Formats: sequence, C-alpha cells, structure tokens
Amino acid sequence: MAESDDQYVIGIDFGTLSGRAVVVRASDGEELGSGELQFPHAVMDRELAETGERLPPAWALQDPQDYVDVLRHAVPDAVKDAGIDPASVVGVGTDFTACTILPTTADGTPLCQLDEFRDRPHAYVKLWKHHAAQPQADRVTEVAAEREELWLGRYGGRISSEWAFAKALQVLEEDPDIYNRMDRWIEASDWIIWQLCGEEVRNACAAGYKAMYQGGSYPSKAYFAALDPRFEDFASDKLAASLADLGTRAGSLTSQAAEWTGLPEGIAVAVGNVDAHVTVPAARAVSPGQMLAVMGTSTCHVMVGDHLAEVPGMCGAVRGGLIPDHWGYEAGQSGVGDIFAWFVDNAVPPAYHDQARERGIGIHEYLTSLAAQHQVGEHGLVALDWFNGNRSVLVDAELSGVLVGATLSTRPEDTYRALIEATAFGTRKIIDTFDEAGVAVNEFVAAGGLLGNPVLMQIYSDVINRPISVLDSAQGPALGSAIYASVAAGVHPDVKAAAAEMGKCRERAYVPDAGRAQTYDSLYRIYSRLHDWFGRESRELMRELLKLRDDARG
Repeated sequence: MAESDDQYVIGIDFGTLSGRAVVVRASDGEELGSGELQFPHAVMDRELAETGERLPPAWALQDPQDYVDVLRHAVPDAVKDAGIDPASVVGVGTDFTACTILPTTADGTPLCQLDEFRDRPHAYVKLWKHHAAQPQADRVTEVAAEREELWLGRYGGRISSEWAFAKALQVLEEDPDIYNRMDRWIEASDWIIWQLCGEEVRNACAAGYKAMYQGGSYPSKAYFAALDPRFEDFASDKLAASLADLGTRAGSLTSQAAEWTGLPEGIAVAVGNVDAHVTVPAARAVSPGQMLAVMGTSTCHVMVGDHLAEVPGMCGAVRGGLIPDHWGYEAGQSGVGDIFAWFVDNAVPPAYHDQARERGIGIHEYLTSLAAQHQVGEHGLVALDWFNGNRSVLVDAELSGVLVGATLSTRPEDTYRALIEATAFGTRKIIDTFDEAGVAVNEFVAAGGLLGNPVLMQIYSDVINRPISVLDSAQGPALGSAIYASVAAGVHPDVKAAAAEMGKCRERAYVPDAGRAQTYDSLYRIYSRLHDWFGRESRELMRELLKLRDDARG
C-alpha cells in the first residue's frame, strides 16, 4: 500500500474499441496501475447489435452502456493494480474520441436505451469514424461559403462529415422522429462527465473543434435555417449547456458514480476532453511550434499557437482548445493503423501468417521485419493514404485509397511498406501546409500505439526529414486526463505547471538519415502529384466509384 500522504488522480481514456483507466501520482506523474475493458459492443459498422439489421456503408455506431461499463470495471481494476487506498484519489479526468456524439433526453438518457428506439440506428452513438454524413457535410460547407460565414476559414474552408452538424443533419433528414425526440445532441466526452458528476457541462475543446463554437457562440440561427428550416433552432435547443474551460472542475463525483468506480464521493471531476488534445500536456508539447501527432487507428495532429492563422484543410483553430489562453490547431488523418489492419486482414496470404507463427511473432511484426530490409524506393510503389477518406488537408470522406506501381512481382511486404510510407507522406503534407500558412512546425512529437513500431517511426523521421521526440508513456491520453484532473483538484495551479511535473517526453528518439530523406523527397513529389490529381483535379472519379458500389449493393 502506497504512503497515505500521497495524492492520486485517475485518467480514463475512452478509445475506439476499449476504455482504459490509469492511476497516476499527482506530484510527479508516476503511473502506478491500470485497468482496461474492451467495449462489449465494439464498433457496429456492419449491423445493429440489437436487431441484426444491416447498416449502410460508412456507418459506425456504439452503445453508450459500454462506456458506463468501463467506469464499473476498468477503474476498480486500475486502483487494485496500483495497490493504493481509494480514499487517496482526489480527482478524475476523462478523454474521448471525437466527434463521437449521441442523442439523449433532457436528463441525459441515451435514446437508444429507450425501448421504443432500441431498434433505430440513429438513436445510437455515432462514432468519430461514422462517415455516412458526407452529403450533409458538403452542404454545411457550401451554405457557409455562400453566406460568407467568417468561421469557415478557421476550419480550413471545409467542414468534415465526422463533425457535429453534419451528423445531426443526417439524423434530421433520415429519421426526423429521433431528431425531434432528442433534447440533447452531446459529445460522448461530455455525456460521460454528466454520468460522473450529474452535471451537463460541455468542454470548450469539442465544442470548438467539432461544433464550430467561435467567439463565444455557435453559428447563427439564420445559418442553420439556411441548411434546413427545421434545423433553425438546432444549436439553441440541442446543444444548449454551460461551456467550461479545460482543466476546470465540472463537478463532484456523485454517489452513483462512486458506487460504480469505488472512488470517494465528492472528489473533483475535470471537464471532459478529446483524446488527442488531452495528450498535449502528457507529452509536454505545450509551447507554440510543437506539433504533436497521436498515432493509432487514425492520427490527430495538434499544436499550440501564439497567433491565429487560417491553415487550408485544418480541422480547427480554437482559442483555449488545447490549453487555456492559447490558440490550438488541429489536423489529422482518418486512417493510419486501420489501413495496416485492413491490409493484413484482407490481402496477406496464409503462408505469411504461418511464417509469423513459426517465428513466434505477430503478422504486423513479421511484415515490418521484411519491409525493414528494403532500400527506400526499392518496391517501386507509391500509395495514397485515403482508405478511410481524407481528413486533412482535403477534408473529404469520399476519397479512397490508391496504390500505384504494382506489378506481378510485388510482394505483401512491398505493399505494407508503401502503406506505411503513404501515411508518413500524409503527415508531411499536413506539416508543409501549416508551414506555408505561417504556423511554423519547429518540433515534431509523437504519441500513440504506433510508437511500438520503431521501423515505422524511423520511416516517418526520414520522410518528414525531422527529428521525432516521443511521449515516454504507453498511456498518453489517460496520463493527459490525469494531468487535467490534478489541475481540477487543485494539486497544480495550471496545465503548463502540471505538464512540467507530470509529463513525459523522450527527446530526439528518432533522427532522419540524410540519404534516405533525399530519396523520400523524390517519392513525396510523386505522392503530391497523385494527391492533387485524385484529390483536387479529378475528385469526382472516386465519388463515381462509390456511387456504382452503393447502387450495386442496393
């Protein structure tokens, strides 16, 4: 049992497939124990679990009961693993994927938990990678451009299908009964806070990046009415709630939540946050010019800025969106680790799986070991990393993947390496776009699950031709949430001070090789030509393919 005078905070990270809780010593960031629960319903992207109903393409739903189950299982497991007295826990912080959003009643009950709506797909959580609202997203952008809405430039000039307005508009158009019944359209990051402290408190991060909250307000009623007359009161009726700054206290742990978690009733509950954004203090990337890439199933690129600039294709520039009193920038790639998983699951022959098992290693590790033997450019391939659409800088979920240069001699490890390189080229495109817009990227810091692949990380360093520092923790978002919890509990005075004491960063963990970087410059020029041709000059080509696919599926 740890010493009784130590204070602890708990960070809870709600990911795409699971929720993780980590117990952290508030004084120095030491991680003492963890617990994890795989979401029982996982991601519903093929059929609705309740009925078996087939879901259309590009859907991705979740069941919010899975999130409560994380509180009931992962948190007590983490406390037990840490061997601490629960009474010494002084605060809880959380983070979520975003925009992961759900419809609820006025008291926070998810519509999917009402018997009358259990069989209605639109009553469930729409996960961040629900991309079925692309037509609505196009209209959200077009109407804003026609009306010359000033806020549009702060989102790179194009609004994503992943965000709050497009998804809500899809509900309105496809299931108006659900839209009319919902009293709240709320980010899961705010909904879980509601469950913990009994208060509906919305966080400035998600509101700014995913619901275009700028300068103290959402877009005007006139704008929403221009989208659809029935949508006029969307913000005032469905989003209305108090908005709170990051690092502040949303409320106190309720008796119900204390029973779920085994933690003391009344301890501080920090305002909710977004998974990539909350990782900023964990990696000590709290100064202007430090770009943090949180690399996992997707990658989110965030950085603190000291001035406002409009970066084409960015996912938002929000005052206080990362840390208080600074501009926070976001960009991202909607498919990274998911691309590698898709390839392994669908395009790697059984013999490779057999060889991996014979060596006692996983198939990703085996393919990586083969790919690592290549010289740069040896495979003769270039790919576009759009297998889950493009988030930045084109902001189009209906773009799709491309592989150029394949021959009858192309092997699985060739393609695997080309896909890794494609995601690195996508990150370089984002860095270049920020630099060209006057938001200089002076340091690149990485976090997330892909840090476990050193070959991939070296390829990234060579492609972007910059040193890469790395978060020195396997639980970056959870550590970040714990840092915000320490501020909400009053252990540290502000986020920067807490990051200095609790954050963990290993500087210059990867350094580019000059020769490889030069060859990658040549490959990147080819990537850029393909990027602009498929993504700008001939973007309708991929939409035509999607339409043919959807028509064939009926």
